[in-house]
Amino acid sequence: MPNSIFAEGRTTNEAIENGLKQLNAKREDVIINVIGNEEKRSFFSILEPTKIKVELILKEPVKTKKANITDEELNEVLETMKKFSNEFFNQLNINNLSINVEEKEKRIYISVTGDDINYLIGYRGETLNYLQLIFSNVANKKLKHKCSVILDIENYRAKRKVVLEELAEKISKTVVKNRKKIELEPMSAYERKIIHTKLQNNSKVKTYSVGEEPNRRIIIDLK
Repeated sequence: MPNSIFAEGRTTNEAIENGLKQLNAKREDVIINVIGNEEKRSFFSILEPTKIKVELILKEPVKTKKANITDEELNEVLETMKKFSNEFFNQLNINNLSINVEEKEKRIYISVTGDDINYLIGYRGETLNYLQLIFSNVANKKLKHKCSVILDIENYRAKRKVVLEELAEKISKTVVKNRKKIELEPMSAYERKIIHTKLQNNSKVKTYSVGEEPNRRIIIDLK
């Protein structure tokens, strides 16, 4: 099912209802942008049938709040990640290897530095994201409640965050200038959240995601 559609009708209300039927959604499930206004018709078009066009965009579903991990489980996963991190990275024979594993706000953060380990990051963090998935699976293998694991190598995530925030600002200005929406390349949920957060208070543009993982991407459009 598409995440957004255009629909037409003789009135704004009819156009919206037509769009809702196509999306099989309710009004509270969508963002409505009216493209045409029935009040603004020219003298030459007064005898023509009225056509109002609207855009309906499905809102992101609200995720059900998950039960919090217990302190006992958190201590268990912290010790598991310390042991697994040391075993995993020490096998790679990395010079000047440093591994720091800590818990912050119910999440486990693993930070790794060393000589010549950019290959563990990969193109735009692809290898790093795969490694993080492996570490997350190991951490949550025996847990009742899921624990979030963030793996960072050579402070890549902080640097990438700055790049993405700068990109969001640049693209938003282009959208406003050209008055055309722009679709970004596929990103992980972590990176999409950075873009959404950066522009959430922007008075001129909006952001929403389309597509399925792992090809889900952000669209920046005019409000």
